[in-house]
Amino acid sequence: MADAGDSHETAAEDSGDITMGGEEAVAEIEGVADVTAGDDALPFQDEAMEAVEEYPQRVTYLDYLKSPTIGLLVGQGDEQALLTAHQALLVKSPWFKEACDKFADGVSERSIDLIDENLDAIGCFLEYLYTGDYFPRKVAGSRDLERDPTTPEVDETGHQLLKHARVYTLADHLSLPGLKSLASSKIHCVNSTAKGEIAYARYVYAHTKLEDSAIRAPVANFWATRSHTLRAEAEDEFRSMCLEFPQFGYDVLTRVLDEKLRREKNEKIHPTPGSSRKRARQ
Repeated sequence: MADAGDSHETAAEDSGDITMGGEEAVAEIEGVADVTAGDDALPFQDEAMEAVEEYPQRVTYLDYLKSPTIGLLVGQGDEQALLTAHQALLVKSPWFKEACDKFADGVSERSIDLIDENLDAIGCFLEYLYTGDYFPRKVAGSRDLERDPTTPEVDETGHQLLKHARVYTLADHLSLPGLKSLASSKIHCVNSTAKGEIAYARYVYAHTKLEDSAIRAPVANFWATRSHTLRAEAEDEFRSMCLEFPQFGYDVLTRVLDEKLRREKNEKIHPTPGSSRKRARQ
């Protein structure tokens, strides 16, 4: 890439070959001045701009820590807490960016109320911003999560499922697809019981959109394929769930009927000896 030094050397060589004097020299100098004053002044300038775009200034972790701190009032009652986080990290969320843009320049005390948010979910969100993950992390090469000594190995109440479900819905609200995907993947690593799954299903159908098939479809599929065994463990809860959220019952029934239709089509194509059903004689 050419630079200013190369241009100066070229100009010096040209001046040695061509001798100018008087008004002609002045006119030539003015012509060069007119060219350099324009937007497309010299050929190497475009190349220099491209080089700047190719190597943007790197934002360091220290740059994040130098940014203003934001006070976050989270939760209500006994669960309420005042947290702090650096603005440069928070604004990775479009929701927080819009909130932080409202702060006037030079304001030292900055705070945002999050009293309707779950404290643990906000904690996981902040841990994700600072470290790229949140506890418990996924164990590499398996479908297991790190062992949490404060929780049982089997989630009988749905507490562990709800932890990640709340992170999922928070990430959706804050427009953070990376965190949303991470939380979804952790949900499938939890070993739970029928009652735990019902508690999780109730939260999903109460706090997610109808079109959010990424989280709703696995819930409906789970109950459609296991309802015959799980209903014995949580039949009353399952019935209440269907009455409280008719969409849940419809989604499960649709998948049960689709699976039955698939099996019938498969039997017609590949009939099993002795499996044909005849009309009963009168």
